[in-house]
Amino acid sequence: MTFVEKAQSFVILAAVLVGLALGYVPLIAQHATGFVLPLLMLMLTGVFLHVPVHDFKKVLTFRRVAIVSLVINFVWTPLFAWLLGWLFLRDQPALWVGFLMLMVTPCTDWYLVFTAISRGNLPLSMALLPVNLVLQLLLLPVYLFVLAGAVFPIDWALIFESIGLVLFLPLLAANTIRYLIVRYKSAHWLEHNVLNWVQPSQFGFLVLAIVAVFASEGQAILARPQRLLHLFQPVLLFFASNLTLALAVSRWLKSSFENFVSLTYTTLARNSPIALAIAVVAFPDEPLVALALVIGPLIELPVLALTSQVLVWIKRKGLFPESTPA
Repeated sequence: MTFVEKAQSFVILAAVLVGLALGYVPLIAQHATGFVLPLLMLMLTGVFLHVPVHDFKKVLTFRRVAIVSLVINFVWTPLFAWLLGWLFLRDQPALWVGFLMLMVTPCTDWYLVFTAISRGNLPLSMALLPVNLVLQLLLLPVYLFVLAGAVFPIDWALIFESIGLVLFLPLLAANTIRYLIVRYKSAHWLEHNVLNWVQPSQFGFLVLAIVAVFASEGQAILARPQRLLHLFQPVLLFFASNLTLALAVSRWLKSSFENFVSLTYTTLARNSPIALAIAVVAFPDEPLVALALVIGPLIELPVLALTSQVLVWIKRKGLFPESTPA
């Protein structure tokens, strides 16, 4: 894990504080919103450039664990997240929707870092990556219609505009760039000359977007900061419950420790940048939806780091075999 990856939660927190400070500068606060969407679109183009969405067949190599992971991510998690929102956030509907959007979008990039650190089955995690990406793009409108639509009225024109603008446009751009580079240069040149530069830059775009979000809405947050504290209970309960579920299912399947680690991180880590990009366009009059998606990673990243230590403890208990079956 690089120094930047280790410091991500601190960098995000610093971006929040800088944004709050800049929110007191009237000129910046007035125009900051206009920078959020372009920055997120650039970031997502970099994210999608790393994901070979055509490579679905690899997931069949790990059929049993892959099916369990997809069921947890796309059936159990949306329903469980809605229940947690009802229990803890029903008096804060905007936070409830932001929490839902965070939880129904599985991570598609840096969860691989935690999988590698904990010595999980990295090929399995990489095989799940394009499947998770495509399924969340297709199912997110369904989740918004069925789950978020039960919380407060939704403007469907803005929903479809946001999905087309901030998801499919960057996805199309990324795959066009990938195709042109591979055709006129090589896949090796893409891997070593482009993606090595894109990785740190996409995090930079995300940090700048967070600064802009908090600069534009900082005064509203500081007026009632206690609202964001409501997120801690459902987020922490989600992580604890899904870790326990991954352990129970892996034991039932008689999985190896490596497969258990991969199942844990693919069902715990969330894709807040994708959800944030949609929220900025789809809920312009509900800033707390977007703010919930910024606060989420501040809780998530330390929890994932702590999870790696929990997994070490589980391994020492000898609950799983050492080999990695297909």
